[in-house]
Parts: sequence; structure tokens; C-alpha cells
Amino acid sequence: MRQLIRGRVLDFHADPNETADNHRFWEDGAIVIRDGLIEAVGDHADLAEPDLPEIDHRPHLIMPGFIDPHIHFPQAQVIASWGAQLLDWLQNYTFPEEARFGDPDHAARIAGLFLDQLVANGTTSAVAFCSVHKTSAEALFTAAHARNMAMVAGKVMMDRNAIPEVHDTAQSSYDDSKALIEAWHGKGRQRYAITPRFAITSTPEQLAAAGALAAEHPDCHVQTHLSENLAEIEYTLSLYPKARDYLDIYEQNGLLSDRLLLGHCIHLRDREIARMAETGSRAIFCPTSNLFLGSGLFDADGLRDAGIVSGVATDVGGGTSWSMLQTLNEGYKVMAMRGQKLHPLAAFHWATRGNAMALGMEDRIGTLAPGSDADLVVLDARATPAMALRSERIRTLSEELFILQIMGDDRAVAQTYVAGVAQKGPSDAAIR
Repeated sequence: MRQLIRGRVLDFHADPNETADNHRFWEDGAIVIRDGLIEAVGDHADLAEPDLPEIDHRPHLIMPGFIDPHIHFPQAQVIASWGAQLLDWLQNYTFPEEARFGDPDHAARIAGLFLDQLVANGTTSAVAFCSVHKTSAEALFTAAHARNMAMVAGKVMMDRNAIPEVHDTAQSSYDDSKALIEAWHGKGRQRYAITPRFAITSTPEQLAAAGALAAEHPDCHVQTHLSENLAEIEYTLSLYPKARDYLDIYEQNGLLSDRLLLGHCIHLRDREIARMAETGSRAIFCPTSNLFLGSGLFDADGLRDAGIVSGVATDVGGGTSWSMLQTLNEGYKVMAMRGQKLHPLAAFHWATRGNAMALGMEDRIGTLAPGSDADLVVLDARATPAMALRSERIRTLSEELFILQIMGDDRAVAQTYVAGVAQKGPSDAAIR
């Protein structure tokens, strides 16, 4: 099947923080899709064919779909839970909620609704923590595979310091993860992430099991948390008194590499920053969560200057919005509090190609390069009366992007395409 998607098309080929030559923009652009892949991108006049079906989204903006590199699938129903810092929030809200995911029917229901929320907000790929239950990962992979949606996910490994209903063991976590890798890693667009939740909830034996899995499956991602909260760091180091620092706990278990995704990374020591840069380990910025839980302010520029590749993510349900637009909004404010600036071109690069690079998946997602998967988001900078009023004064593409970044949410997402298939209901697009 071939079709042409028409609109104002934006694609990034470099980081705006590093070079002025970073994007391509076609005012009357087109993306030709064949069998879920991008065949060509360019001017509409050059790509239109008499018998090629067209969907015309003008005057909306089309770019690669958003990528969310840190989100918690079982926390869909604890987003906006009041009044706690990290450790209390986990005990009071998160762990009781995640206990429900031992029920396969519940896990399957929430998996569908979880993916619905992602595509409603223009997110076409995500890296997800599941619950401790193997059934939760199976439910999410099954739902994502049915939609041909690229998902990186894993069941959490946690054998202490939580309610018993969400405990596994070092051996069972290894066995369940191994079985899930064999069943799902590389099946269609699904990939597995080895997922020790964080050092507090894993014994040394379990972290050793995670390290064994990482060594046996080096093409899998590893995801966990690092240095989100000062009380968390203090408690972690009390559990591992021989560790040089928090990162060293993961390092001693062979987890550091360019496949390691470390959520938060707010309160890092100099040695940790140096080792992350040396090993290619990734830092994932979660601005709405960091603000909501009072965790601290991520040093985006400082980590980039140190040579660390970073992603930016929603972290639902500690994060307060499913929207990558609102995530970029809060990210701008966090960086401003540190005396840094997030230019709109850099912001949208970060949420697309930048996050794909953090995952090492830029050959498949995050750009409109021919041969890439046809995951797209269509954005309307005039989606609300307030946005339309502000948009009357747009003079540049950057101004339009900044309106979307600061004022946009799911209402600004006119359509989302996953592997070339529209995910939202009827829109104002013209079809011929």
C-alpha cells in the first residue's frame, strides 16, 4: 500500500544545540509511505502522482512521532496523586496500584488504554516499565504488537522494600525476564528492556541477575532510576555501604553501557558524571515528575557539556502529563531555573530524533529518512482559541513551535500515524 501525506513538513538531521544546519522544512511538503515505511519526503510538487492517494493536512505541521523514553505503564491510574515525595509516593500509591497487574484481564484493559493515551498525545514509541508481574509485560507487548507500535518494555525486578504483592525473587525475576526476552525481543517492533526498578528495591543478588541478563542479551536495553531524590540517595547508600556512589551499584553489576537508560540523574557526583560519559550511559530528564515530587532540577547543559546523551520523558504517573508538548513546556522552565535555555528547535529535536539517538534507534524512528518507520505526528498550532489568537502573530517556524511547546497538549495533535496507519478518529484532513 502506498499513500502520500501532505502538509508543512519538518524533519531534523542534526542537533540544534550543535549546528545551525539541523533541519529541513517544506512549506508544502509530502511524505510518501509504502507498507508502513517512509519511501520519500520532499516538496509535494515533486512527489505527487496522479493515482497516488493523498491525505492533506495543510496548514498543519507534520514531523516524526514523539518518543517517550521513560514511562510507567501500571501507573496510568495514579497520575495526579496528591502530596508526597518519591519514597512515600511509591509506598502509598504506586506499589498498591501495581499489585493489581497480576490480574491478566486488568493488565490487558489498561494496556489498551495506555496506548490510546500515547497516540492521543502524538507519542508513537515509548520505553515502559511494567509491573513485577510477567503478565503485565505480556499484556503491553501484545497490545503494542497488534498496533504495530514500537515499544521497549520490561517487567520490573524488585525483591525487597515494597509491599509483598509486588515482590519477586532474584531467580524468578531472571527466569521471567529471560522468558519475556525470548518471546518478545525482536518480535515485530517490540524490544525488551531489562528492568531492575532501582537499587532500593533490589537485593545485591537480584542486581547480579540483572547484570547476567545484560551480559547474555547485549542488544537489550536496561532501564532503571538514578539519583532522583536526596532521601532516595541516602537510603540507597545505606543499603550498599561499600559502593563509591549510587552509580557504582549498577557499575559493579555490569549494567553501564550505551544501552542503559537512567531515569532522572538530578543529584550526580562528579565521578558518576565522568563514568556515565565514559560508558555512554544515558540520562533521562523527567521534568513534570521532578517538579511534582519536588525532586530537583536537571542540569541539561551541564550533562551535555560533559558528553552525556540525554533523553526527555513524561515519567507518567509521577509525571503529570501524557503530553510530550507539556513535558517540553516544563522542561523549558526547569532549564530556565538553572539559567539555561531550551530553544524550540532543540526541544522538538529532543522529543524526536534526540530521543531516538538516546535509544540507539535513530535508524528506525525519530526522523523522516527514507526507510524509516512511518511514525508521524500532525500538529495544529491553532488548536484552541487562545493558541489561535497567539498564532495570529507568528512570523517564524520557531515561534510556531514555541506556541505548541508552551500552549499545546493533546488538543494540538490533529493526527498520529503509527507505521503509516492513522490512530485518531476523523480529522479535518482532505482525502483524495
